[in-house]
Amino acid sequence: MRRAMAVFVTRRIPAEGMRVLSEAAGCRVQQWDSEEPVPRRELLAGVAGKQGLLCLLSDRIDAEVLDAAGPSLKVISTMSVGFDHLALDEIKKRGIRVGYTPDVLTDATAELSVGLLLATCRRLPEAVAEVKTGGWTTWKPLWMCGYGLSGSTVGIIGLGRIGQAVARRLKPFGVKNFLYTGSQPKPENAAEFQAEFVPLTKLAQESDFVVVTCALTPDTQGMCNKDFFSRMKKTSVFINTSRGAVVNQEDLYDALVSGQIAAAGLDVTTPEPLPTDHPLLKLRNCGKWCVWLPWPLPCLLLLGEPPLLSRQRTCWLISLGTCRW
Repeated sequence: MRRAMAVFVTRRIPAEGMRVLSEAAGCRVQQWDSEEPVPRRELLAGVAGKQGLLCLLSDRIDAEVLDAAGPSLKVISTMSVGFDHLALDEIKKRGIRVGYTPDVLTDATAELSVGLLLATCRRLPEAVAEVKTGGWTTWKPLWMCGYGLSGSTVGIIGLGRIGQAVARRLKPFGVKNFLYTGSQPKPENAAEFQAEFVPLTKLAQESDFVVVTCALTPDTQGMCNKDFFSRMKKTSVFINTSRGAVVNQEDLYDALVSGQIAAAGLDVTTPEPLPTDHPLLKLRNCGKWCVWLPWPLPCLLLLGEPPLLSRQRTCWLISLGTCRW
């Protein structure tokens, strides 16, 4: 008889997920039962002697954690689409299997990206603030005018699942041209939108809206920097729903303050959350606007959607159920 798998869960997850874990292969589950991230000391203690680890993208799983777990650790499953928080080379060296959840947040992230873009280009947060503070006095022809999507060029950095989902949702707004860039052309992904593969520099120069949906890799880290922003149009809107580290935030701040670009909508930052006194959060005083939504929002959508939960459950079972020792 196969002995029960001991699993450490690093955060409070939906009850349905805990039920599936408890029933799968007779798992014995230990959980850090909190909405807040597990402290490092508790993570190291909790993973000791476990065969399985279910973590979140806020948990740094490195050699120290793997050493604390010991040779019994056979599988790591992360409740995230990204896996840049996992020391994959070290994990592979130890023969540990990894499970993650691709596609479960594609629709949610694409909708959030479009929402950020519309809110930013149409200056909705600014308008709401003006209403609340008495700034709205009368109708003015040019007051709070923003930028429209009809006839525009949209550049997408990373035409993967999320990038395609964003383009699919933007197309009905009357976007004229789609550009995209990445490690290589993806004609099968681009055909639906007649999107053109271009170098990053050309995308920056020609796009009215830039949407970043790429993965964080050594090649993409800090990719959106001073040189990138200097090539963008002064009327361009920049949206990032990938990873905060893809953007050099100091360079973005300078581009916004100087008027090099018109606006930015950020779902992700470095760090997360931003300190409340961070310069990016005060840009409205400079006559620019920056929309920022904290990263847990897509996760809240995930936790509230039964179809997404069922897909999440499938990923857990695949990763935990295929392990043998």
